[in-house]
Amino acid sequence: MKATQENISKFRKIRFLRDILGIALTAFGGPQLHLTIIHKKLVQKRHYISEDELKELNSLCNMLPGPTSTQTITAIGFKIGGPMLAFLTLAVWVLPATILMSCFAFIVYFFNLNNPKLNFLKYLEPMAVAFIIFAAIKIRELFVSKTLHWILMGISALLAIISHNPLIFPLLLLLGGVTTTVLKHSKYNEVKKIKNIDWRNFILFIGIFITAALLGAITKQKSFLLFENTYRYGSIVFGGGHVLIPMMYNQFVEFKNYLNPNEFIAGVGILQAIPGPVFSFSTYAGALALKDMGAWGLLLGSTIGTVAIFLPGALLIFFIYPIWNQMKNFSPVKNAIEGINATSAGLVVSSAFLLFQPLELNEMNMLVLLATLFLLLSTKIPFPVIVILCIGLGIII
Repeated sequence: MKATQENISKFRKIRFLRDILGIALTAFGGPQLHLTIIHKKLVQKRHYISEDELKELNSLCNMLPGPTSTQTITAIGFKIGGPMLAFLTLAVWVLPATILMSCFAFIVYFFNLNNPKLNFLKYLEPMAVAFIIFAAIKIRELFVSKTLHWILMGISALLAIISHNPLIFPLLLLLGGVTTTVLKHSKYNEVKKIKNIDWRNFILFIGIFITAALLGAITKQKSFLLFENTYRYGSIVFGGGHVLIPMMYNQFVEFKNYLNPNEFIAGVGILQAIPGPVFSFSTYAGALALKDMGAWGLLLGSTIGTVAIFLPGALLIFFIYPIWNQMKNFSPVKNAIEGINATSAGLVVSSAFLLFQPLELNEMNMLVLLATLFLLLSTKIPFPVIVILCIGLGIII
């Protein structure tokens, strides 16, 4: 009887991973749309968890830095089958998107965007800027509802635009969180201490952070610096992948010149046609960051970009999930997240501005940008269809 139950459990886990792969191949559009698909497939169809449990897990992941939909799916795997299933769930979820973004990095490297053979991709750049503007509008609707939110969003957007120091991004997020924590301090009378904390995964999280920083500073080796930069962003980004993009643009394009603006924006464009996590953009950026090492450098960079961006979020889930029932009503955390989210909205606004700057200002680019934005705001055309239309336009003209 016990063996039969174990076989049923194994079958359920295998079916769960197969369902995760199905979602990974069909989930377009970012964390909000991902959540809709997760609800339909894992809650309504398979009943792995209840609707209330999904809402709670999504709330947990919205409170953490890192890729929200990735962490939500990882947390569901943790709830169903523990740490091992959580790790396998993460791997299955990110694999399709990261493979596709790696392939695009190889195409860009071997053909070069200026090559006439890739002229059909030329309208991906204005299209990508429109997608970022759309993301800024949607994130503003989600996180900015009060006067304080507007102030935090405006200040963070302005400072991110005028500053070329990569440290401005984590500093702004920290200040946003501290601001709302301090202003709402009067509501902390009933805060209860969190007990029975297993610190091992958090210590590992911090240990990797410090080790990567030291190795980068001591060796000055590009691969170590790439890992440290990417791991840092995976550790501090709130609000989804569209907040990651301005940070990576500032660090990889403006500050270190790992990618040129056209390569970066083309990657943002193709990302819209890729299912799965938006954070898979790091796979593409990491690959091209090491392009001076040739094909092996592309492979190494894509691996570093993938591991470094997803590892922090996974470690935080492994650390937080066991104490989530105590964490979910912890007022200081909730209030800090409010300010961080408003600041994140400002960073996405700055992203739209920064990505617009290198765009060539001509009639067709402006037409593609405005037409894409119109379709995004006024229709429900799937994102991949818009990408295909822009590529088709590039083929025709």
